[in-house]
Amino acid sequence: MSSTNTAGTASAYWDDLGARLRELGLPAGHVRTTVADLAAHLAESGGTVEEEFGPVEEFARELVPGSMGEDPLPAAEGDSRVEVWRWTADTFVDEELLGRFGDEGWEVRRVDGLGRFVCHRDLDRPQRWEYRRELVTRGREGLDERLAPEGWEACGDWVIYAWFKRPRAASLGPAAELSTVPSAPSRRHFLSRRFYALLGLLATALAASGVTVALRDGDAASGLGYVTGLLAGAAVPVAGFLAWRRWRNRRP
Repeated sequence: MSSTNTAGTASAYWDDLGARLRELGLPAGHVRTTVADLAAHLAESGGTVEEEFGPVEEFARELVPGSMGEDPLPAAEGDSRVEVWRWTADTFVDEELLGRFGDEGWEVRRVDGLGRFVCHRDLDRPQRWEYRRELVTRGREGLDERLAPEGWEACGDWVIYAWFKRPRAASLGPAAELSTVPSAPSRRHFLSRRFYALLGLLATALAASGVTVALRDGDAASGLGYVTGLLAGAAVPVAGFLAWRRWRNRRP
């Protein structure tokens, strides 16, 4: 597809999304802000609009609380303002960041197919939230029921982790409501130094494996082929898992 056609498709998508969001009750100003934010994210990711966000109708309902069985927007004669923000972090820092952003009024509604936290914040009456992460390598049977009496509600899962949320109002009372709303973070990706160090270690190990094979066979191409094969083999299950997550999140 040419860049012109891609740009035209994206423009039509934003127009349709804006119209649908207004039909679902979002104020025009918030619609403009949301669409601009999503367009900036798309430009940053470099993907196509349909692949990134899916069908317009489904995505619009996803963005508006109350349209897919979620909590309804606070009633204010259609003037309620809700921010939507998606971000991702590695497992070294996600719990710390969830605590920080929860204190800024961000409520995680779900974890999407790409492992991003999809957050909403009511700008009129922002509330503090707290989060916890649980390891679910052996399944999560009984986990939701065990945490429910303490007020924890499931808000997403990814690979071997499940996240839970609860409003701080349960422990702080009226103090859980924010008097001022901090600006939304400009970043969407939060990767720690430990994460980059791990990537460097894996890259070093991979390069060492390729060199070992090349020296053993006396052929540089052999080492390169070995490394390429490892990367291709790893990509297959990852791609399959991402495709499954995307399908599961979009099914009725």
